Amino acid sequence: MRLGVLDVGSNTVHLLVVDAHPGARPLPAHSHKAELRLAELLDEGGAIGPLGVDRLVSTIAGAVQAAEDKGCEDVLAFATSAVREATNADQVLERVRVETGVDLAVLSGAEEARLTFLAARRWFGWSAGKLLVLDIGGGSLEIAFGIDEEPDTAVSLPLGAGRLTGAWLPDDPADPEQVRALRRHVRASIARTVGEFSRAGRPDHVVATSKTFKQLARIAGAARSTEGLYVQRCLSRSALEEWVPKLAAMTVEERGRLPGVSEGRAAQLLAGALVAEGAMDLFGVEELEICPWALREGVILRRLDHLPVERAALPG
Repeated sequence: MRLGVLDVGSNTVHLLVVDAHPGARPLPAHSHKAELRLAELLDEGGAIGPLGVDRLVSTIAGAVQAAEDKGCEDVLAFATSAVREATNADQVLERVRVETGVDLAVLSGAEEARLTFLAARRWFGWSAGKLLVLDIGGGSLEIAFGIDEEPDTAVSLPLGAGRLTGAWLPDDPADPEQVRALRRHVRASIARTVGEFSRAGRPDHVVATSKTFKQLARIAGAARSTEGLYVQRCLSRSALEEWVPKLAAMTVEERGRLPGVSEGRAAQLLAGALVAEGAMDLFGVEELEICPWALREGVILRRLDHLPVERAALPG
């Protein structure tokens, strides 16, 4: 069957169309993406403003039309932290439903972490052993750990790259005192969760998903995306520690010229790097591997798990 997954995130609204059936890996067929940066469109009261809602409704309507054009049998639509935490979330969801026909499912942070973990587990397989999975989004940081397909521990922290950039790093280039203050905040927030994970033991394999980690790995020397999904891409803590002060000294325009860094994400890269560095340091991670699959694939896989599997006729 052909499925569409509509991900309304803090940075982008992304429709991923895949051909999939139970027992097989989802094959990407089409991608439709628009950068809205909803996390940056919240007013002082924490509501998504009229302009943001208008843009969101228009973008979702366009994605629905694209899914229809590509022959999707169903569209799995969900929203993450930007909508989840908006003070006018109920009104936004109702307007989206009325004007586009889409019922957005709002995922909790823990659900995000669990579904991302499922995607990483399926990608790396059982031989990877105990997995520690890190995901930096626009609004939140998800951390999950476990040996099965369902993590033993999963948390979500309000440490997304977009959220932190807007709240802590307003200047370009970044003010050194603001960078230090954000670094302290990030590490104190992550440190509160470390004990919960350390009681479960050491991971056998540490992986990361999200655009932020992919861009950090790329500027640190990992293979470019054109070399394909199956090329191993890693990020070491030592390389990241070298890059953080460089990123802090750069303007947004200069970051945007780095290999693999998109213009729309350049402003958030420093905050994302501080979160990545803090997480790797506090969890004692020397190197992690980038996982091509993340939340969208986790949503697809969970849906496929609940479809009936045709039973083959037994011999005799």
